[in-house]
Amino acid sequence: MAADGYRWIPDQHGAWAMLAVPFLAGTFLAPHPGPEHVLLLAAWLLGYAAVFHAQQWLRLRARGLRSAARHGRPAVVLGAAAATAGLPLVLLNPWLLIAGAAAAPFVAVNTRYAVRGRERALVNGLVAVVPACGMLLVAARLGGADPAATWRPALACLLYFAGTVPYVKTMIRERRSPAHRCGSVAHHAVALAVASALSPCLAPLFTICLVRAAALPGRGLRPPVVGAVELALSAALLTTLLLTLKASCRRC
Repeated sequence: MAADGYRWIPDQHGAWAMLAVPFLAGTFLAPHPGPEHVLLLAAWLLGYAAVFHAQQWLRLRARGLRSAARHGRPAVVLGAAAATAGLPLVLLNPWLLIAGAAAAPFVAVNTRYAVRGRERALVNGLVAVVPACGMLLVAARLGGADPAATWRPALACLLYFAGTVPYVKTMIRERRSPAHRCGSVAHHAVALAVASALSPCLAPLFTICLVRAAALPGRGLRPPVVGAVELALSAALLTTLLLTLKASCRRC
């Protein structure tokens, strides 16, 4: 039973920080975080898990593999649970339907890549980052924040998590690719410039990100170490956003 329960949890370990950090930043940057955010978090995580299993079911079924069946039940049960958590929120906040509709094209692109067995593609990873970081705007709006005041932390999250996609590839699957390494370093250099313009307080963190993108590939670090570094940087991003941008995100 424990093993079966574990299989219900998506094994995309790198996705969890991307799901959590923008949500938490939006929640605690808002002037009035509250119980609705608990329901939103439940719907968000359950919905992610349901979509993951649905995509895997489609991918395996397209290849005629019987192993697709093991993803059917989790997709249905988790999807129903996500809907149960989300329905009260939508009834109280109909604008959430617009947020969902805005995320739908990105989910559709990710689903297409999954069906084709190309979940690891660079573009697919970058596409997935957009709705995840958009959750910051949703959580902040639910807590009463002015949408015009939350674009800076959302963009900071987008810059950081978009950078993790090519960087992680240079550390694992594309560790021998000079093109991927150059692309990763170029992204981080641009991200540093943009983040510094958003807030000088973001510059130290994005400088560290640039240094690690330039210096760590080729060092032979094991995946758990790579993951630990990214987890620490994700926590540093959340802390920086909450400490430096909170005042600007409060409604006047």
